[in-house]
Amino acid sequence: MVVEEGLEYGPAKRRAVKQMDLPSRSELPGNDEIEDAVREYIALFCAETQSAELAALRELALTWMERMAPFRPYLGGAVWHGTATRLSDIYIQLFCDDPKSAEIALIDHQVDYEPRTVTGFTGGSVEALSLSSYCKALHETVGVHLMIYDHDDLRGALKHDAKGRKPRGDLADVQKLLMTPAQPGPTGTPL
Repeated sequence: MVVEEGLEYGPAKRRAVKQMDLPSRSELPGNDEIEDAVREYIALFCAETQSAELAALRELALTWMERMAPFRPYLGGAVWHGTATRLSDIYIQLFCDDPKSAEIALIDHQVDYEPRTVTGFTGGSVEALSLSSYCKALHETVGVHLMIYDHDDLRGALKHDAKGRKPRGDLADVQKLLMTPAQPGPTGTPL
């Protein structure tokens, strides 16, 4: 579901519980285990196409990060970690002094978006501005989600994860990833 439908881990876990008719409180694999399985799946079934798709998504993410540069953008999710395919959405976290400033910038540039409330990386609710953006390299529209955080949230956002990786990357980090296509993930481990 993650690779073939572009689902994020949380929704994929919830759907799996439903499809397998398990109790809602069933113990499920952790995100690290799911990520390892996704990497294996991609290596087996998507090895010929995934790296080009990932590069296209990273290029589109970089475009949006440059547009939203005043709001301290950081790329997260599958596009950052190197497990994205053409069906994956782009998740960019913005760390704003004023939470409405990013929304005002989209309005000023006449960008159509849909505001939502989602669960953020700290477990609390955050506002997300979701939009569609055409990706020339993939010849299709991609979902881009701008997650709005307070500037102070940036302090805790850069702690390394359980695998010692940066959980998100800024403009310079994404530019580095695009310069080294043989290394799709921030871990430096090719798929």
